[in-house]
Amino acid sequence: MTTTSVSQAQSMLRTMAAMQEEHNVMVHPQWREQGFEFYRAMWVECAEMLDHFGWKWWKQQSPDVDQVKLELVDIWHFALSELMRQGDIEPTVAEQLAAVSAATDADPEAFRLAIEQLAAACLNTRSFDLGAFVAAMAALPMDYTELYALYIGKNMLNRFRQNNGYKSGDYKKLWQGREDNEHLIELLEELSDSPEGLPERLYAGLEARYAAA
Repeated sequence: MTTTSVSQAQSMLRTMAAMQEEHNVMVHPQWREQGFEFYRAMWVECAEMLDHFGWKWWKQQSPDVDQVKLELVDIWHFALSELMRQGDIEPTVAEQLAAVSAATDADPEAFRLAIEQLAAACLNTRSFDLGAFVAAMAALPMDYTELYALYIGKNMLNRFRQNNGYKSGDYKKLWQGREDNEHLIELLEELSDSPEGLPERLYAGLEARYAAA
C-alpha cells in the first residue's frame, strides 16, 4: 500500500487540476461557460465500464481490469472538470481520495453497485457523487497513487488525440488492430521505471506508435 500524506494528496490534486485546465482550454477556451454536460459523459462511461468489468449472468465474463481502471480515470477527467467549474475544489476531495487503500481484496458486486450509484447521481441530479466514486475505487481496488499515475497517462493520450484530429474526426483510434488505450497501458508499464519526464516520454511513445500504425 502506498501512503500519501495530506500535503502530497493536495499537490497531486493541484497537478491534475492544472493539466485538466490545459486540456479543457484546448477543447474550448471558455469551457466553463459552455454548459458542457459532464454528467452525461460520466454516466455513459459508467455503462461502458460495466461492460468491461462484466455483469451478464447468462455468459462467462472475465473483467478487463486495466480497461476498467482507464474508464474510471475517464470519469475522473469529467468529474474534475465539473468540480473545477463549480469553483475552488475543497481540500476534503484529496483527503477522501487519499484514504482509499489498494491493500484489500476486490469486491465485484460492491464495485457494480458503486458504479450504479455514481450513474444514478448523474442521471437524477446531474451531479458528481464523490462518495460513490471513492467506493468504486475501494472495491476495485485502486488507490489514489494509481489513479494519479493513470490520470497523467490518459491526460497525455487525450492531448495526443486532440493534436491529431480527434475533434475533426480524422483521428484513428485503432492502431495495428488495437485501441489506443491498450497501447497507453503498455507504454506506462514500459516507462514506469522513473517518473522523471514521464509526460514527455509518454507523448513521444504515443507519437512513435501512431506513426507506425
